[in-house]
Amino acid sequence: MPTIVVVGMQWGDEAKGKIVDYVSQDADIVVRYNGGNNAGHTVVVDGEVFKFHTLPVGALNPRVTSVIADGVVIDPAVLVGELDSLAARGYKVENLRISGNAHVIMPYHKVLDRLEEEQKGAGKIGTTGRGIGPCYADKVSRTGIRMAELVDPDQFGTRLHQCIALKNKLLTRVYGAQPLNEADVFAEYETYAERLAPYVQDTAFFLHKCAKQGKKVVFEGAHGTLLDIDHGTYPYVTSSHTVAGGACIGTGLGPTMIHRVIGVAKSYTTRVGEGWFPTELQDETGDYIRERGKEYGTTTGRPRRCGWFDAVAVRLSARVNAADAMALISLDVISGLDKVRVCSAYRNDHRIICDFPTDPVLLKECIPVYDEMPGWKEDISGARTLDDLPVYARDYLEHVSQAVGVPVALASVGRSREQTVVLRPELLK
Repeated sequence: MPTIVVVGMQWGDEAKGKIVDYVSQDADIVVRYNGGNNAGHTVVVDGEVFKFHTLPVGALNPRVTSVIADGVVIDPAVLVGELDSLAARGYKVENLRISGNAHVIMPYHKVLDRLEEEQKGAGKIGTTGRGIGPCYADKVSRTGIRMAELVDPDQFGTRLHQCIALKNKLLTRVYGAQPLNEADVFAEYETYAERLAPYVQDTAFFLHKCAKQGKKVVFEGAHGTLLDIDHGTYPYVTSSHTVAGGACIGTGLGPTMIHRVIGVAKSYTTRVGEGWFPTELQDETGDYIRERGKEYGTTTGRPRRCGWFDAVAVRLSARVNAADAMALISLDVISGLDKVRVCSAYRNDHRIICDFPTDPVLLKECIPVYDEMPGWKEDISGARTLDDLPVYARDYLEHVSQAVGVPVALASVGRSREQTVVLRPELLK
């Protein structure tokens, strides 16, 4: 059985959750390998809507083992809340494993996240304020608290005392904010530790053993390639490795043990927060896409910026992820438009640029070069095969595939699991 990485090819919010859910129906393990609860994956099953922030989407399947791996930063309050919410709906997550190496989001991370954003003023990144960046910063500076320490009361007490003394100096002397009470924080987090301790273990060893045994493992990425800390549109990025290679970094599984990479992209483009967005539409078409696609953040509720499909950006993603196949999402959303467009290149002065620029100054000055095609008016939400789609919708899929250089293996025509058109089933296995 293969190991499959599902990765976003744009600026996140590509509906990766639906694809993870789809390809993991016969999986043994589903692994969340990066990010924190600033990401949200929405899945619709039998008309029920489920929103995940830390738990892998595989938690809905009772036969699947869900893993939260080393590369994730965990807000224990959010994770306990997700477990309780699923239990209240009849989904008791028992097959859960949490890496002892995963770092813990502390209250001071969330306070610092908001204060640091305020200090940046016009140069703000547009973070969710959930403490993700400061937690990763502590991880890199080797001052973070990990899950293995959280669930050991003696270790946690010692580490918390060290960390909160330092952070309180930062809060009070640099930002003029109120200090945190160490005893209150310890008491709150002690309750989370009691709930989560049974799940904490060496997940890297577990995943290696499962992969060697030939079990099907699906790796669930958070965010999108263009938000990767190294390969994204820096500094308007997230704090983790969002590319397919992050599945190795964030789990401890070696790169030769990854068999397939499925890249997920919308049939248009969206972005939340600040940063460059060459194909952004600030007109009636952009509003049409936002409202039809319900383009509001799963985690924050913020309206997403919307624009045409950007093949230049997605080609970068296809390259850095070595994508074997592409799942094209929300094809139904752009139904009803007279014309649809795909950005195939950028223009800068009199130059045509076909490769996504790494220079932010150059990127900011780029103007999209569009290929325009006829739209379709038909309601395609009931399509289940390629032949069910109107000819212009089929032409659009082929054009996107050619523009990116990756075969489209699946097209989504609605939010529900069954609203899926499979073009190349062999590329999804």
